[in-house]
Amino acid sequence: MRRTNPDAEAERARRTGPRPLPGRGHPTGAGPAGPGTGRDRRRFTRAERWTHRATGVLMLLCVGTAACLYLPFLAELVGRRALVTTVHQWSGLLLPVPVLLGLFSRALRADLRRLNRFLPYDTRWLRSAVRRDHRPEARPAGKFNAGQKIYAGWIAGAVLVMLGTGLMMWFTGLTPLIWRTSATFVHDWLALAIGVVLLGHIAKAYADPEARRGMRTGSVERGWAEREHPHWMEE
Repeated sequence: MRRTNPDAEAERARRTGPRPLPGRGHPTGAGPAGPGTGRDRRRFTRAERWTHRATGVLMLLCVGTAACLYLPFLAELVGRRALVTTVHQWSGLLLPVPVLLGLFSRALRADLRRLNRFLPYDTRWLRSAVRRDHRPEARPAGKFNAGQKIYAGWIAGAVLVMLGTGLMMWFTGLTPLIWRTSATFVHDWLALAIGVVLLGHIAKAYADPEARRGMRTGSVERGWAEREHPHWMEE
């Protein structure tokens, strides 16, 4: 039986520090729950965060250049209408690209499936939202709540319509005049609706710092997840 030297063991423990407890992650905090403390829960992967950021930048470019093209005081302030038009056209054409590239991520594909499923507790969430009942127990949600699912579906459809009508307006020789006139009408009014909805999305994000942290770092506090997305924690 091998004997140990108590003094040597004490010196080794002093130098290396305490060993991590089972199930508590690593000393650096990068355990199963993701980076940070053991109270964190991994919410988004790096691929998902970059997809969101790239899509957001292109969307803001589209909305910003559209405002410069249609609002006279901004058009006079910015000038260079031809350049603004080019930026608007190409940012709109590239808008679906980040999501298409993000489909190589298994995590993003799983989240798209979540967004595409409307479950019974989502109906309860909507009823509580209509009644302005803000109690967490009255608004059960999975990884995404019912409002986020509706927003994701609406903005995805709106982007496709904007892309189609924009191509009709860009390549004037492809369609009859009546089609281009109708496309211009739909494009302009849907752009206004997108701007309003996008402002609401940004306002909701700024009202929830923990949700912003999840998109910025990939992790959220476990208590927030249990309170706001209890069905996700049960997965």
